[in-house]
Amino acid sequence: MPILDDRTLEFLSHSPEQTRRLGVRLGEMLHGGHLVCLAGDLGSGKTTLTQGIGRGWGALDSVTSPTFVIVNEYHRADAEVLFHVDAFRLATVEEANAMGLAEVLTQGRVVIIEWPAHIDSIVPPDHLRVGMGWVDDSRRSLRFEAGGPVHLRLLGEFRKAAFGG
Repeated sequence: MPILDDRTLEFLSHSPEQTRRLGVRLGEMLHGGHLVCLAGDLGSGKTTLTQGIGRGWGALDSVTSPTFVIVNEYHRADAEVLFHVDAFRLATVEEANAMGLAEVLTQGRVVIIEWPAHIDSIVPPDHLRVGMGWVDDSRRSLRFEAGGPVHLRLLGEFRKAAFGG
């Protein structure tokens, strides 16, 4: 687990199960106003990580990819909502705005965005970015980068909870 600085953390996952467990740790820490942006090629583990995040956050339903519906909402027993956005099929920011995504990003909700580069201009600068990449058939690299004070604090807490340091 190389720590590049207090804003960045790199991790090598050796299996989809390990990626999910890492997501569970992160999900346990998320609350209103947290925004996690997942960037990486197809098959790099974005939805796998999100499945763990949903479980750790307390989603009542299993997380599935929102590729064709663009946004999935997951509910928790306390009526909180987690928004899972897949921006891959969004052609323009105007399309995202027409769907109300800009409002979702400012409502103090927990939001996870896959393919955030497609809607970059409406993504607030204070977010946690996770760059994911293929290493081989089972291993994935994850690079967590905090933008802004809220997510810098989240990354520090996540580092301690997941790695003890």
